[in-house]
Amino acid sequence: MREISGKTRVLGLIGDPVEHTGSPAIHNFLAQKMGDDLVYVPFHVTGDGLEEAVEGAYALDILGLNVTIPHKIEVMQYVTELDDAALEIGAVNTLQMIKGGYKGYNTDFSGFMRELDSVDIQINGKKVIMLGAGGAAKAVMYSLQRLDAEHIYVLNRNIEKARSLFGKLDNVDIMGFDSWRDIPKDKYICIQCTSVGLSPEDDQCVIEDEDFYDLVSEAVDLIYKPKETAFMKKVVSHGGKAYNGLRMLMYQAVSSYEFFTRKEVPEEIIKELYNELDS
Repeated sequence: MREISGKTRVLGLIGDPVEHTGSPAIHNFLAQKMGDDLVYVPFHVTGDGLEEAVEGAYALDILGLNVTIPHKIEVMQYVTELDDAALEIGAVNTLQMIKGGYKGYNTDFSGFMRELDSVDIQINGKKVIMLGAGGAAKAVMYSLQRLDAEHIYVLNRNIEKARSLFGKLDNVDIMGFDSWRDIPKDKYICIQCTSVGLSPEDDQCVIEDEDFYDLVSEAVDLIYKPKETAFMKKVVSHGGKAYNGLRMLMYQAVSSYEFFTRKEVPEEIIKELYNELDS
């Protein structure tokens, strides 16, 4: 049995809801493997209690917090300091304790970049199709820009919403899902950022037309349940390579843990964690 003492530090997650989160399993696994006297627990925090929750966490000496929906934007006004990447993305999912409060970071983008690196998808100078402009799409776009993608086609149901997010970027074209045939014929890296195909509706795909998948050479679906989405199956059936979002989930958590503890997680522990999550 794990010993909890007066020296044990607390990490946590704030969100609404938090009942189905997998974060405690990941962070408590990392704490055990790293030999850190830490425990990670979820905290259900509604919107009207967010400011008090952040202030209370600091008063309780909570070492760090992850932030999930619907608080990733609003929490930015309650941090003491804000990382440049989080400011540019416009969302925070990690609070690192500093003097006087917490510093806000976004590890969704670093988690995505670390996934790309782990499966050897090279973005530099490549053309990309991004499906969807909600949720993690802002972090994905930030990553693609940092990695010097040559051109990015954003397909979204709500074109005006996509334009409000990405319309000022010089190397981005925005169009509806049904306009994909206007994309020049070539081979693209495709990032699936929508929730279409998420279990239990795992037979659905955001673009059903088989001809679309002739454009895709490599793809990442940010969904990780099911392990192989309908989107991924279509990519593979047309000769492409496809990966789910489990590595992004893992790496964003690892990045958060590294901010919390100010220690780097060794690669062998990351591999062990991935095997645990993928089993």
